[in-house]
Amino acid sequence: MIHKVGIIGSGTMGSGIAQVAATAGCAVKLYDANTEALDKAKTSLKKILNRLIEKGRIDEAEKSRIQSNIQYVSSLKDLSDSELTIEAIVENIEIKKKVFQELESYVSKKTIIASNTSSLSIASIASALKKPSRCIGIHFFNPAPLMKLVEVIPAIQTSDKVRRKTAENIKNWGKTVALAKDTPGFIVNRVARPFYGESLRIYEEGIADFATIDWAMKRLGGFRMGPFELMDFIGNDVNYVVTETVFEAFYYDPRYKPAFTQKRFAEAGYLGRKSGKGYYDYSEKASKPQPKEDVALAQKIFDRVLVMLINEAADALFWQVASEEDIDNAMTKGVNYPKGLLAWANEKGIDWCVEILDALYNEYHEERYRCSPLLRRMNANNETFFRDKL
Repeated sequence: MIHKVGIIGSGTMGSGIAQVAATAGCAVKLYDANTEALDKAKTSLKKILNRLIEKGRIDEAEKSRIQSNIQYVSSLKDLSDSELTIEAIVENIEIKKKVFQELESYVSKKTIIASNTSSLSIASIASALKKPSRCIGIHFFNPAPLMKLVEVIPAIQTSDKVRRKTAENIKNWGKTVALAKDTPGFIVNRVARPFYGESLRIYEEGIADFATIDWAMKRLGGFRMGPFELMDFIGNDVNYVVTETVFEAFYYDPRYKPAFTQKRFAEAGYLGRKSGKGYYDYSEKASKPQPKEDVALAQKIFDRVLVMLINEAADALFWQVASEEDIDNAMTKGVNYPKGLLAWANEKGIDWCVEILDALYNEYHEERYRCSPLLRRMNANNETFFRDKL
């Protein structure tokens, strides 16, 4: 069991991870070079814990225990006694490497050095260290205290001992671990791309507007938020950069091609809720546009987005990015999908998936719509996912 944890970066994610570790009983040092950011993180945690008291989830004693487990520090040297350090700073690989190199000069040889990156290469980050076998990816989802899933991503340099110890520790923190191969986007940010990308494509083709597409995915799919609502919530700039990063990392595979609509919205400063305007207008007097509640149209939209999501999940399995269980857990517990995509494929029928994908490919003749070899093989053999567990 790891007892001493260092967190680098006191933003929303870093502070959230610190709260998780402190709640689990770890002695946490939250580092940030910006002392104002540290003060803000400390104040924010107090407000969060007070809300939990109001909701009856914790008491004053628990609040005091969690707060006392976190020490706020402004020197990286203060993390020297950490058994595990987790970096949660800007998504810039050169900055991460520089921080890790400095950190390694302070900590012991046994310290695990982890990155909370959502899509950058763990192997590349690890290469900056003198002892790269200690490096691993630990990807939390926002908000870290509430989201159950954590992706654990060993690099090719990561030792088996570090992988096992990390996964065991994250489980001890009350999280569900999904073990992912060090490939672009890992599980969630890879598999989820069509939720946004295909919805944008449907809009760009003039099939439906933002409100109707969102309504279709919620009404027929049971998603908590539609793709355009979710992009506005995440931030169009952030979501676009992730898509662009995955697209480039996969050697410009057309399946991950970004949409000009999102690029233009980001360039215009229509970032979503945080800017007051995105796909929807969030100003005080604005009224939300009403969807065209056409069930036949909604079915067409939902089927197209869903089959692309299933295809991406199947391909992740085909390329051994993760296990069946971890892929479905990642999507339900990492981004709150109403069902696991592989389980959804079983429900709809593998033959249905292949038929819809082939119809899209025959219509567009784009590699974007190529059917995963795994789905085609399973259909030919009349197989289902999770067949070994049935």
